[in-house]
Amino acid sequence: MNIKLHTPKSLKTGSGMASMKQFLLSIVATSISIALTFGTAAFLDNKKKQSEKREIVMMVMYDMYNSLQSIEKADSTIRQSMDIQLQIAEDTTRFEQLRYQLITRLLPKVEYTETTERIFSSSIETINTVGNVLFTENVAEFYQNRQIYKTSVCDSLINEFSHTKPFSTLKGTLDFYYFVYAITSSGILRDMQSLYAQCKQMMEVSDEEIEAYRKQRKQIDKGITDNDASGDSLVNRFLQIQETIEEAKAKLK
Repeated sequence: MNIKLHTPKSLKTGSGMASMKQFLLSIVATSISIALTFGTAAFLDNKKKQSEKREIVMMVMYDMYNSLQSIEKADSTIRQSMDIQLQIAEDTTRFEQLRYQLITRLLPKVEYTETTERIFSSSIETINTVGNVLFTENVAEFYQNRQIYKTSVCDSLINEFSHTKPFSTLKGTLDFYYFVYAITSSGILRDMQSLYAQCKQMMEVSDEEIEAYRKQRKQIDKGITDNDASGDSLVNRFLQIQETIEEAKAKLK
């Protein structure tokens, strides 16, 4: 008896291997497609997060930069006041000539807004976006020092001026302890400069980048100012028109 074994058609020509190869290629292609899709999405999402992080960092660094500029100016004012006090001590006949500079020109003050501080401190999302605990701690300490400087140096000096009027007499001028404020001012300023420098280093922010950001913000602020000026001009024009109308109405009476 002759028994004929039938080889499956799919195996006769190797088509089974071809199908398996095609199947595997399909899996590979699908895997690559999925990887590309999710990989691209992850890349774009990461790029967006990095961009947001950089924007927040630059916003905070710019605010710190402006605050330091203001406090450095206040510290310089205190040093100038001490120099004038020294000139008076060295030659008391110059008291009347120099004391008015202490009264009218050399009151230290700091000018800054707390908008950036509030945004940075009150939003956990902002802190999470930055993702650097040490940077966050340094910024928080910087803002605390800024407030301490305002209250302990500037506000305290102005309050003492207004209540004691120390420069109304020669004795009062020489008795005034400027050096206490000078020591406090220079100490807080050094701490703030150190925190600022550390933040720049850890976030890899250069002076050139801060300057470029400053110019960018200046252009934006200028645009807002121009719009405000344009609005004021329109208001003035409307008032002029109404004034003319009122004059015409008065003539009818």
